[in-house]
Amino acid sequence: MNRLGIAGEETSSTTRPDWLWNPPNHVAIIMDGNGRWARKRHLPRIVGHRSGASAVKTVVTATRTWEIPYLTLYAFSWENWNRPRQEVDGLMALLEEYIEREIGTMMDREIRFSVVGDRSRLPSAVREKISWAEGRTAENGRMVLTLALSYSGREEIVRAAMRFAREVQNGTLSPDDLDDAVFSRYLESSALPPPDLLIRTSGEIRISNFFLWQIAYTELYFTQTLWPDFGEEDYRRALTDYQERKRRFGKSDDDREGFSG
Repeated sequence: MNRLGIAGEETSSTTRPDWLWNPPNHVAIIMDGNGRWARKRHLPRIVGHRSGASAVKTVVTATRTWEIPYLTLYAFSWENWNRPRQEVDGLMALLEEYIEREIGTMMDREIRFSVVGDRSRLPSAVREKISWAEGRTAENGRMVLTLALSYSGREEIVRAAMRFAREVQNGTLSPDDLDDAVFSRYLESSALPPPDLLIRTSGEIRISNFFLWQIAYTELYFTQTLWPDFGEEDYRRALTDYQERKRRFGKSDDDREGFSG
């Protein structure tokens, strides 16, 4: 069995480098800066998004090669629906194109594809393409690539609360049964472990309504690099920085068994 619970031999296409001695289990990335990248070059925004898709391929490839089992990319937020219709339509078409183009790589490299977010707002063709890719890759067990689409951290928490409330209303559960572990099971992203590292590109220093529940103890890394320019070396710097941190989870260096101030 490998780390994702699926049996199989590791392929020679993965080689964790010596510098990655303490890798995160789950990396999440807020991919920001496509529009600014295009504007700096006097190009349409969709060109920036297309260049951003190339950066996605680079990061997915590195994540798989370096044997990091979970990667989640914040691809389209709930708030992004407020963007101009032409840009939204272009992004949806680009998403379909990406899935179609990369499904072969996902199968060859045993990458499982998944999506979190409100799918009901996505075009039917996009929903069908997502379901198709999830089904095709369901048995892949070397890495999970998750796209957060039409996603809102607050909405995910609200929907989880509603699911639990219905259980209480039906008499299946009692309010006293609720704790953080139980609540986590009602999240759409419940199959994913909490991110160990969250990277945000483009110089913005905020979370933008992403994984609000999940990042309670996540290490945060911000870079000035615009997403289309984010390459393997940028990714390596973020991972190196992560490894140099001490994760205390509320404990002190002197007393790892309890809180001492």
